[in-house]
Amino acid sequence: MAKQNVSEQFVDILVRAGVKRLYGVVGDSLNPVVDAIRRNAGIEWVQVRHEETAAFAAGAEAQITGTLAACAGSCGPGNLHLINGLYDAHRSMAPVLALASHIPSSEIGLGYFQETHPELLFQECSHYNEMISNPQQMPRLLQTAIQHAIGRGGVSVVSMPGDIASQPAPEKSIEHALVTSRPSVKPGDEEIDKLCRMIDKARRVTLFCGSGTAGAHAEVMEFAERVKAPVGHALRGKEWIQYDNPYDVGMSGLLGYGAAYEATNECDLLILLGTDFPYNAFLPTDVKIVQVDVRPEHLGRRSKLDLAVWGDVRETLRALTPRVKVKTDRKFLDRMLKKHADALEGVVKAYTRKVEKHVPIHPEYVASVLDELADEDAVFTVDTGMCNVWAARYLTPNGKRRVIGSFSHGSMANALPQAIGAQFTDRNRQVVSMSGDGGFTMLMGDFLTLVQYNLPVKVVLFNNSSLGMVELEMLVAGLPSFGTTNKNPDFAAIARAAGAYGVRVEKPKQLEGALKDAFRHKGPALVDVVTDPNALSIPPKISADMVTGFALSASKIVLDGGVGRMLQMARSNLRNVPRP
Repeated sequence: MAKQNVSEQFVDILVRAGVKRLYGVVGDSLNPVVDAIRRNAGIEWVQVRHEETAAFAAGAEAQITGTLAACAGSCGPGNLHLINGLYDAHRSMAPVLALASHIPSSEIGLGYFQETHPELLFQECSHYNEMISNPQQMPRLLQTAIQHAIGRGGVSVVSMPGDIASQPAPEKSIEHALVTSRPSVKPGDEEIDKLCRMIDKARRVTLFCGSGTAGAHAEVMEFAERVKAPVGHALRGKEWIQYDNPYDVGMSGLLGYGAAYEATNECDLLILLGTDFPYNAFLPTDVKIVQVDVRPEHLGRRSKLDLAVWGDVRETLRALTPRVKVKTDRKFLDRMLKKHADALEGVVKAYTRKVEKHVPIHPEYVASVLDELADEDAVFTVDTGMCNVWAARYLTPNGKRRVIGSFSHGSMANALPQAIGAQFTDRNRQVVSMSGDGGFTMLMGDFLTLVQYNLPVKVVLFNNSSLGMVELEMLVAGLPSFGTTNKNPDFAAIARAAGAYGVRVEKPKQLEGALKDAFRHKGPALVDVVTDPNALSIPPKISADMVTGFALSASKIVLDGGVGRMLQMARSNLRNVPRP
């Protein structure tokens, strides 16, 4: 049997760790690794058109599967292109291993062609970031990197010079059993007892949930019923907590709706469950706050805490719920449910009035029809900006659907590459990219990746010929919009020229048929919907000093644009409120 080289050993370890594919662009120093993949049946090389796409795709795959995913870039500019997607994966706590191929080891530090220093460049967007400088290091270093990514939830970066990758692998390398899943973390009894006493003492309890409630829906519902608590959520908590939730009071934050803001600010005790909600201006300052999080570094960094509980949400609630006293007073909960339903009644007609005649098309209407037609287990990837608004307001979670976006990093151009990673995990599952024209054109070259691999991703393009969220920020700040207008082509024609299905929609009556046809198409498809750039109505009391990046930090109701099927859910929950 021929002796392995370092690249072959590297690839074998990835396969043993459960990695199914490596996303990247081939080139020079990376070539030995790509060749090793070519000869290994246990892993696939996915050729993308831009390394940023590779990192976004790997991050999306990791979020869908909950297992390690991987991407790679060649030396210098090649791996440098990974950095934005890696930031997103890291901030999303997606376990991703990135290979940053490097220049020849003998030339490092001498200003060689394409020289960069990956061990410095990727420091801020990784838990582990080291360079292999000789073959003896490789097995242990790679295994350590894998366990950092999985164990801590985020990115590990391994840099490897091309000449090291081609050298013979050490014959008696140390390869240990790899950790491929994370344990449950249960808080100590002392913290549980303290929290129990605080809950029993409080008259009005509110739960505010984030992505850390994944897998804990039943436990949150049981606890909410026991303490008669309204349940609000952040955007990343929507898919995990809003469905089958008779205590739902909506979402807080920039895209907030319903009574979530009131519920979090009018309670005696606010319990933050698995959320690192960044907009502290929406959190109260005069109520007691408890935070439960599996990441101890998240505890207390958004608001002053009266109790910090280190543990995952499911295990914490399983230990806590049997201990707390059952509350019988529903007055606060019922008042918040009614306020939530009333708030949604006030905005629901925004996309239903004269939609058959409104040209350009209301984007709210597009999102509403998309929500109705998409599969019950569809995966939606959502571009940053106005597509976040439509996803937050109109996509209906049900426990089977997934919604992935750049919700923590806030990058443009994430939806298409994330759809690539999501679709590779299951070619039979419907994947829909809700793309804005600004984000789509930024990485439009990777639409060709859909065609090359015949990935049946459906791109629904909200084409308003502008950077809509930026225009909104300028408007609220009292500035004239400038540099936000895009001169766009017929994207459907471009899709057809690339070998995909493409259709352009300019009138509302065409929309439903166009989406149905695209969904029935077996391969990649693009629906270019010309939408109204003036779709938002802004409350009159927002002042310029309220804008901080992506947050309007001093407003409790920000956007008036309809809420889709969420009104029906609110009405249904309201029927559970006892009548006097």
